[in-house]
Amino acid sequence: MASALSITPRSAGARRPVRVLKFGGTSMGTTPEELARIARIVAAAHARSDVVVVVSARGDRTDRLIDEARSASAAPPGRELDQLLATGEAGSAALLAIALHGLGVPAVSLLGSQAGFTVSGRHANGRIQDVDTSRVRQALSRGEAAVVAGFQGVNAAGDVITLGRGGSDTSAVALAVALGAAQCEIYTDVDGVFSADPRIVPGARPIPLLRSGVMSEMAHAGARVLHTRSVELAGRAGVDLHVRSTFSRNPGTVVVSGQEGADIAMLETEDRVTAVSHEPHSARVTAVGTSPDAPLLGTEVLALLADASVPIDVLSRFTDASHGHGWDFTVPAADVDTVTSLLTSLPCRVAVDPAVAKVSLVGAGLMSDTRTLARMLNALLAAGIDPLSLSTSQSRISATVGEADCSRAVAVLHGEFMPVPEPCGTTKRTAVAVGSPV
Repeated sequence: MASALSITPRSAGARRPVRVLKFGGTSMGTTPEELARIARIVAAAHARSDVVVVVSARGDRTDRLIDEARSASAAPPGRELDQLLATGEAGSAALLAIALHGLGVPAVSLLGSQAGFTVSGRHANGRIQDVDTSRVRQALSRGEAAVVAGFQGVNAAGDVITLGRGGSDTSAVALAVALGAAQCEIYTDVDGVFSADPRIVPGARPIPLLRSGVMSEMAHAGARVLHTRSVELAGRAGVDLHVRSTFSRNPGTVVVSGQEGADIAMLETEDRVTAVSHEPHSARVTAVGTSPDAPLLGTEVLALLADASVPIDVLSRFTDASHGHGWDFTVPAADVDTVTSLLTSLPCRVAVDPAVAKVSLVGAGLMSDTRTLARMLNALLAAGIDPLSLSTSQSRISATVGEADCSRAVAVLHGEFMPVPEPCGTTKRTAVAVGSPV
């Protein structure tokens, strides 16, 4: 298991509070106007604070680099692919630093290695081990904005390792932790976190405050605004996350971490559901043991998938006369080939349904009230949607459905648990205390 993130002690005498801002690929855009918008946001922050900016590759640059690599070789070596992909973020950082200079803001761009990121693990799936912020602090002490290439670091051998899913978000949170910042600001193309995807549910409600634990479950369940790794790191370190839009002045969502969030009491009401999250493009894998040791199959499957860093969910075990001992779980559709290849080494039969989706209720105390599960199941069945499998926890209930039913299932469940508010003059009980994170 990877060791915990180290934090270089903060030097005394910092002149101003430190703000850590992260901009994703959509925010960075591909045009001079989009880059200028980011530069103006950073310049305004720099006028009041010491500023560290973490950037992703612009637009679809990462996808284009992957395509270029695969056009050169059907199986690019992991080391060289990481070297190539890291140039996307490096280019973004340099361009933003140049744009800031054009606005009269002193700035310096830094690669992940120059910003002190030491990473372990395999190529394309690194884990941050340490962040030595010495060079970032030097830039801040000179009055410069430090613009850091996210998604990357170097290992003990000095080779570039990219961080995989959620890498730039995680880079930004790790810097906020190491610099002692109270908050990490995540700029994106949406106005914060909503009770469902507004593209599916036009009446989805913005959520101004969230607990980190609930946000982590939403991310696990498919919410794309923040990656699970960054939310979990922020929660452990007590760093709040502020999700806001690059393109509007709406307040966005603050994800409250640490003890402060845990101390805020919730009202005990019947409305326990905070959001409906969904994960399309999933696959359902069923593995049935074919040897006398079949009951041990689950531990072997889980060990193989963990070593390959394949995320699984909606896991269940079954035993019956016709199937024997088996396991059923979901994985991202992109990982199906990896999973089936790994499972060929085990004594089992494997079946894959490549077109499923995961739809989840996320909230507090869900497992302690079976009425929530009953309402969920009844609502889906009434809409003609028959769940393939169900899993429950205290803060999440997930149903696996056919991918074609995903959007309809989200809309049905949002309508059941968070209907559009009644017209003026009617009343409805609220789920949380006013001003409290959910």
